[in-house]
Amino acid sequence: MPDYILEARGITKTFPGVKALDGVDLRVRRGETHAVVGENGAGKSTLMMVLTGVYRPDAGQILIGGKPVSFHSHEAAVRQGVAIVYQELSLVPSLSIAENIFTNHQPVNSLGFVRRSELLDRTREYLALFDLDTVLDPAALVRSLSPANQQVVEILKAISTDPAVLIMDEPTSSLTEVEIVRLFENIRRLTARGIACLYISHHLSEIFEIADTVTILRDGRFVCDAAVKDVDEDFLVSNMVGRTIADIYGARPDPASLGPMRFEARGLGRAGVFAGADLRARSGEIVGLAGLVGAGRTELGRAIFGAEPADTGTMLLDGRSIAPRSPRDAIGLGIGYLTEDRKTQGLFLDFPLSANIAANRLKRLSLGPLVSDALVDGAANAAVREYRIASGGQGKAVRNLSGGNQQKVLIAAWIGIEPRLLIVDEPTRGVDVGARSEIYAFLRSLAARGTAIIMISSDLSEILGLSDRIYVMKSGRIAGEIAGADATEESVIALATGAAGGASQ
Repeated sequence: MPDYILEARGITKTFPGVKALDGVDLRVRRGETHAVVGENGAGKSTLMMVLTGVYRPDAGQILIGGKPVSFHSHEAAVRQGVAIVYQELSLVPSLSIAENIFTNHQPVNSLGFVRRSELLDRTREYLALFDLDTVLDPAALVRSLSPANQQVVEILKAISTDPAVLIMDEPTSSLTEVEIVRLFENIRRLTARGIACLYISHHLSEIFEIADTVTILRDGRFVCDAAVKDVDEDFLVSNMVGRTIADIYGARPDPASLGPMRFEARGLGRAGVFAGADLRARSGEIVGLAGLVGAGRTELGRAIFGAEPADTGTMLLDGRSIAPRSPRDAIGLGIGYLTEDRKTQGLFLDFPLSANIAANRLKRLSLGPLVSDALVDGAANAAVREYRIASGGQGKAVRNLSGGNQQKVLIAAWIGIEPRLLIVDEPTRGVDVGARSEIYAFLRSLAARGTAIIMISSDLSEILGLSDRIYVMKSGRIAGEIAGADATEESVIALATGAAGGASQ
């Protein structure tokens, strides 16, 4: 019989009007990395909340080491050996590495005072697990660390409770490629010590890189599990979404079918951030903007949108000189910007869907000086239908929607202004493959109607699959331009890193 450290049998969880989990099974072996995949809304997060004691199941059973357990709280799950590293870090930036790792269980003396020397020594022992004991000072404040090292501290905080199972929810969402490689090395070290890692990710390539076993959920139900070595991406996708997605990116248009020049930037720059940017986009064209993190891509996009205006260079829209000094100016010109951070910069999370759809076009949805509730509701209803947003009702706060549906709300809001130029920054970050396919179709459809799109993305497959032309940035400058049909991963990376062989076209 396989050595299952964690089992979930027939887990069911219902919220008002929604059955989030319907008889879900999960079996995790000691020392394995076990992936859980599914579309947004498939039940992954709810299952993790049940496994960590945040939610109590309505039916079903959880077993640890073959013995039934019942979690009445998150702390009860931790005591039974189940810990979680959330996508949103739970660290306190103003506290030290040591204080964060041993939150609520610092070593104390008989009088209840923290034994500081022991705290620092034990922290060094944990840092040594990841070869960081000579690199990081246990007394250093967490706010001074890189995102990757902050995530290491989050992992160490979890494993300081001596878990048998470590759950990792979208752990690569804020990491660079180099940092992801380091994370995977650390996961392998943990599983080599016998810790089971339950790994949640929308990036299917990561599943094949790090996981031993995969469980697929769809619509709150268990679909199947499989050894990763025995399946391919088509298998995962078809079981996740219930259909085959033949070409997720859609067909690239004939360059001859593109319209006239819609947007041009000439010598655009902002002191200390980026310089000398020459960029153009035709009507109906999707222009990719690639490069490493920190290359200046987002900053260039925000400058075009007037959020952080350029201080040198010129811009033209449909042949007319423009100089937006604020997002309001840009929207008035017909320029939209879909931010990379929907939660803090893109959406009003505590407002309903209708308010988010209307926020950037209040004048269009007003009758005289007053916003029309009827027009707002009409726009929201149209967005729900056209973009297939699973909202649970327009009055529901947007923060309660799945990540994929939140992203659809944001896209619907910006397409709704009927932009002449739309800048999309990481348009599919944190969404599943089914929602990605829909988002790409929305962008293709918008371009077909004549909008020029500038797409900033760290996902090379996305850049290569969707772009008609690609600009690559390096160290605040555009290093080269490549026709979409001719671009390869190697050619884009060569320009992004300055390696020999990256020829500008």
